[in-house]
Amino acid sequence: MPAALHWAPALAAMFPHAFRTPTMALLTILEFPDARLRTKAVPVDVAGIAAPEFQKRLDDMFETMYDAPGIGLAASQVDVHQRFMVIDISEEKNSPMVFINPEILGKEGEEVCQEGCLSVPNIFADVTRAANIRVRATDRKGASFEMDADGLLAVCIQHEMDHLDGKLFVDYLSPLKREMVKKKLAKAAREKKAA
Repeated sequence: MPAALHWAPALAAMFPHAFRTPTMALLTILEFPDARLRTKAVPVDVAGIAAPEFQKRLDDMFETMYDAPGIGLAASQVDVHQRFMVIDISEEKNSPMVFINPEILGKEGEEVCQEGCLSVPNIFADVTRAANIRVRATDRKGASFEMDADGLLAVCIQHEMDHLDGKLFVDYLSPLKREMVKKKLAKAAREKKAA
């Protein structure tokens, strides 16, 4: 490797979205009120995690999430109804996390946080979530892990896990506010088509 490029692998590891390869693809994110977002995801067969197709799907999901831009993306949002999600809450977008077959083992406290969603574009609302959680999942290498999360990470994990159960953050809103969101998104879709 030429001396001038000796740093390229380190940079690619730190900023995977900046080194998009031809094999990566942006996926279509389903938008509310698409009925497919209500599908309950099925568990991933952990024997298939190492398969190139599954690994590519993870890479494509990160690429899609970073491009959107967002901090989390559940497989259900890209019309893959299996229990896995990708998250990166870092400012630099260099701390990608994969949660396969996640389950929350414990919750403590409450926190109100303003949330948005890639499937409900340009809509934000206060949602009450557990402040601290303990989660178990499998990573992209097939290793099981448990971790404690709080703050933004805890909120993001709970938000993405809701997607895997066919639930959206707008479900936490009153029926009136939810109807207003539907109308706002419908109007935005009409204006986008007209443009």
